[in-house]
Amino acid sequence: MIKRIAQTAGFSGLLAALLLTLLQSFWVAPLILQAETYEKSEPAAVEIHEHAAGAVAHTHDAEAWEPEDGWQRVLSTTGGNLVVAVGFALMLAGLYTLRAPRRTSQGLLWGLAGYATFVLAPTLGLPPELPGTAAADLAQRQIWWIGTAASTAVGIALIVFSRHWLMKILGVAILAVPHVIGAPQPEVHSMLAPEALEAQFKIASQLTNMAFWLALGLISAWLFRRKSDGQYSA
Repeated sequence: MIKRIAQTAGFSGLLAALLLTLLQSFWVAPLILQAETYEKSEPAAVEIHEHAAGAVAHTHDAEAWEPEDGWQRVLSTTGGNLVVAVGFALMLAGLYTLRAPRRTSQGLLWGLAGYATFVLAPTLGLPPELPGTAAADLAQRQIWWIGTAASTAVGIALIVFSRHWLMKILGVAILAVPHVIGAPQPEVHSMLAPEALEAQFKIASQLTNMAFWLALGLISAWLFRRKSDGQYSA
């Protein structure tokens, strides 16, 4: 079983990561590079931002290392995507051991659930940001993101798998909790890139992540069933 999970996660994670990198290279990365031109055109090499009274000022060091455009950026993106994809694929393969997909197409539903949990729900409060966009405290955003993903996963599980209507209502309530609380926001909303570019970036991020999750769910379900003991029909 462990070998089955590892092989499913490894191959499906690799393929889904390559797909995501390809889509990002042709659609998302050009938007980020365009936004960086606005950020780098700022006159000061080192900027100091002061927020509300008593807040700690922080600096952006222009000398901080970042991958060069070209193969370094693509390689860094591919490596990051691969680690994340294999981790998510391990999670899906582990869930398949509890509720195995009877058809490969059911992997699409698992992929949609993953997309809703880790992308759609968190971005309702914390949308993807281009370089040069003001953001709230990183730790607060991370806490809210984790809480939102966890509540979304629990809520979807209750809605889909519970048989009693009260549990389904509880699932809906759990889904809404983080959004009622609200995501942390910066003191002042500002960005260097044009609004049209930000809108394109949000759409591109959502669609590329949806394609990634659908591919991950479909491929992982196919591989998991292929390596099963033949208890399900093809």
